[in-house]
Amino acid sequence: MSTLATATTTSVVPTPVDPDDRRPCEEDTVPHAFDPQHPRPVALGEVAAAAGAGPLSAAAAQTAVTGVAVATEDLRPGWLFVAVPGRRAHGSRHVHAARAAGAVAVLTDDAGARDAALAGLPTVVVPDPRAVLGAVARVVSGSADPGFPLFGVTGTNGKTTTVSVLDAVMRRLGWTTAMTSTAERRIADEVVASRLTTPEATELHAFLARARERHVEGAAIEVSAQGLTRHRVDGVWFDVAGFTNLSHDHLDDYADMDDYLRAKVQLFQPDRAGRGVVSLDSAAGRAVVRASGIPVETVTSDPDTAADWRVTVLEQRPDGTRFRIDGPGVHVTTAVPLLGRHMAADVGLAVAMLRAGGLGADELVGAVDGTLDVVVPGRMADASAATGPRVFVDFAHTPDAFAKSLAAIRAFTAGPVAIVLGADGDRDPSKRGPMGAVAATMADVVVVADHHPRFEDPDVIRAAVLDGARRSGGTASVVELADPAQAVRHALAAVGEDGVVYWAGPGLTDYRDVRGVHVPYSSFRDAQAALAEAGHPAREAVPVS
Repeated sequence: MSTLATATTTSVVPTPVDPDDRRPCEEDTVPHAFDPQHPRPVALGEVAAAAGAGPLSAAAAQTAVTGVAVATEDLRPGWLFVAVPGRRAHGSRHVHAARAAGAVAVLTDDAGARDAALAGLPTVVVPDPRAVLGAVARVVSGSADPGFPLFGVTGTNGKTTTVSVLDAVMRRLGWTTAMTSTAERRIADEVVASRLTTPEATELHAFLARARERHVEGAAIEVSAQGLTRHRVDGVWFDVAGFTNLSHDHLDDYADMDDYLRAKVQLFQPDRAGRGVVSLDSAAGRAVVRASGIPVETVTSDPDTAADWRVTVLEQRPDGTRFRIDGPGVHVTTAVPLLGRHMAADVGLAVAMLRAGGLGADELVGAVDGTLDVVVPGRMADASAATGPRVFVDFAHTPDAFAKSLAAIRAFTAGPVAIVLGADGDRDPSKRGPMGAVAATMADVVVVADHHPRFEDPDVIRAAVLDGARRSGGTASVVELADPAQAVRHALAAVGEDGVVYWAGPGLTDYRDVRGVHVPYSSFRDAQAALAEAGHPAREAVPVS
């Protein structure tokens, strides 16, 4: 029997998570999920020194601070309130509310200093409070040396998978672990949903301090480009940094792909990390190697590319992938319940990172050999019934991710393949046409629907995707059905009993964002309902522990 046949697959209960990296401002912040239970009071004078601010009065300098927050709803008595400029207004307008919530001091800029003074709170003034937030949070949280190895993963696609694999291997070793990804934050057995791919600096440093209290032995963190350029990971040093790939995304935040790459390369500098592992599966990998200021190793799943580590896919099936990993001192065959060569490549990257972090070869092989159970919430979630067409609901929202997922499906599917897709409103519009083009050239049926239109006109969003599909030269049947419920039912009927429907974009979110309103809707559950209506009752969902 194939090793792959023993790999565990799980039908996942959808978790409300939005994969998009949101811009933080005073109205759009993320509550602290994990704070230290035993904070150490820090004098405001020490905080001011960390921020590079001028001297305070003797009385102000002695003010004891036990936490930091950029949103008043996160504040606890004894904390420092950081008032930063937002997209709509300055955070200093909330200083009176901050004082009422127990704030004992304010960190702000010249524009916010007057409001802080009117509130009667000791104030630390710097030119750019967000730029010093990491240094301040590190001092207050005491997270400069968390006391365990820290792995950071950046890239366009594959970050969540790689972080999840890192965590799974460390747990198999018996370690107490922590992780923060697009999907979730977890310390030991405590889990919460995420809203930002990379937490705000205040939350991240508190997270590391809490992890130390829980005697964590290893942690993995997704590091987005925005997390680097918006100072969210400032003050954090990674033992090993990993790079997955670079493809078309986030050009609403960065001037061009070179600018986007430069943001990622920041992670591979001595002030951010000690060592690096870089995948060469995208052209940008070599650029990262050249620009790296730290020692790096390379990994690839491309048989024609030379690298220090190699991933060789041996078998692809609807329930997972079996492959071999070869690197310095490590030769192991394993299987995971994840679909496609790109998923195997992410596992290879995680294994190489653990080896670069000092894990012994024998110990690493023992943890990975045979099968490795990895759950990546929202990545190719299997909504299929026991009979009928297979349905995968995915978070993918870039042309490259579509291409890789559709290639993975084609590897085990003889029947027709349909893709249901939509594009996000208020996000990079330049990728909408390419998303449609990939869909039309790699699938047999393309159904363009609404996803999260947010404050954009959904007709305009769909038109851009449709234009890309129709100009691609692909042979797919292209249909526009704005209602996602109608779209998936059309796709199921189009592929018949032996086909596959790939629903790209929504993942396991349980709402659609329409003009700022979260309209309840689960694509995963609606796909199951559509199958049941067609005579294919859904399998019972099993909660993920």
